[in-house]
Amino acid sequence: MGEAERGESAPRARISFWCSNGHETQPSFASDATVPDTWDCTRCGFPAGQDRENPPDPPRTEPYKTHLAYVRERRSDEDGEAILAEALAKLRGEI
Repeated sequence: MGEAERGESAPRARISFWCSNGHETQPSFASDATVPDTWDCTRCGFPAGQDRENPPDPPRTEPYKTHLAYVRERRSDEDGEAILAEALAKLRGEI
């Protein structure tokens, strides 16, 4: 059953959104609906805004880090050596 059989459709407005790649997306909203500030671009997935000259910045994605990389950010080599020595002492029964 289409809109023709249901009666008159609600008035709509097409709003243009632009992403940082220059893609234009035009979703349709009810004329009395609140239009969001950003909309996901249908071509690249970046956030898109209504200002063509100043689109939202694309999200920054951090490269994958291993657990060891995070540990090395928090601990110095000296700290690591001290922790290793303590763990080895426990295993040997010295502590």
